[in-house]
Amino acid sequence: LVFTEEDKYGLYSNLLFKYFLAEGVLCGHDLFVASAKEHPDNILKELPAPLLDDTSRNGLGEETAVKSEDFQDSMKIAWRYQNLPKMEASPTTSTKFGHYYDVSKTMSPELYESIKWHSFFLPEELSSQTQMKTCNMNSAYARLLQSIQRIIYQEGFDGSDPQKKQKNILRIGIQSLGSILWGDDVCSSDTPEDTHSLTKFLYVLRGLLRKSLSACIITLPAHLIQNKAIMERVTNLSDTVVGLESFIGSERETNPLYKDYHGLVHVHQIPRLNSLICDVSDTKDLAFRLKRKLFTIERLHLPPDLSDTVSRASKQDLAESAKLLSSGCGAMAIGKKHLGF
Repeated sequence: LVFTEEDKYGLYSNLLFKYFLAEGVLCGHDLFVASAKEHPDNILKELPAPLLDDTSRNGLGEETAVKSEDFQDSMKIAWRYQNLPKMEASPTTSTKFGHYYDVSKTMSPELYESIKWHSFFLPEELSSQTQMKTCNMNSAYARLLQSIQRIIYQEGFDGSDPQKKQKNILRIGIQSLGSILWGDDVCSSDTPEDTHSLTKFLYVLRGLLRKSLSACIITLPAHLIQNKAIMERVTNLSDTVVGLESFIGSERETNPLYKDYHGLVHVHQIPRLNSLICDVSDTKDLAFRLKRKLFTIERLHLPPDLSDTVSRASKQDLAESAKLLSSGCGAMAIGKKHLGF
């Protein structure tokens, strides 16, 4: 269960959501797309186009190689730094993991129509059936759980039963869960019976995922939920928790520390399945940027101080920003090769 905290305007979290679904299409997995805001058919039509030809990947690799050569030439001048260990901002192009996508183009209909996919659009579900409510859970969550459970059992993803056909994986994508569009006002005291609907839904969903051949990604507008206790429960009920912080409309948009990036990635929790502790990386400062074609997540580095006229105040501001970044509660090295999960 991958839980993603949406950025303020939902731009980059929606892109990460589509990356997860696009990787499932290329791997031949079955898809289950649920949303209360955007119709699943439109979501599939907007999946990024894969870079299947070697020429595109080679072009990206050559560009990276040229930059690395220029970097080595420039480092010959700084002799005192030659013996320092090299640090790559992102994984090298020689290590291939998953697939690469061009965000400037959309996937061809032939690709996503070649796999089996299921949709859940809340307005259609509410209009076609009578209202229902079970276990102090709102009707939207109850319907979604029943739909997921039905697909798992009917399509052969139940791990407890012997598989009668070739095994496959079900990728579940739930968009903007916990928003008011799902009929769930988490912080409202007017409906105290629905206060625990979100956590109950995640608890049941996690049980379904554990005993089935399925994986799920959920985006949630965490900035709209001001209750820290609920967010801690949601974190504990998830395996991977990642937060996206966009620089749009914030002071960091003009901060020189972040001039090459569009936002920060906060890794709050990583999986620790079948173990007492999780693997902890030495990389805590992660940032993302959206290029013309690629969406990449890289290690955040301080920009070089090439001017002697930089005031002490600006240097102190950069140092304070670096301290804030390093105070993250989780660590995980994520590169652009992990965008396919």
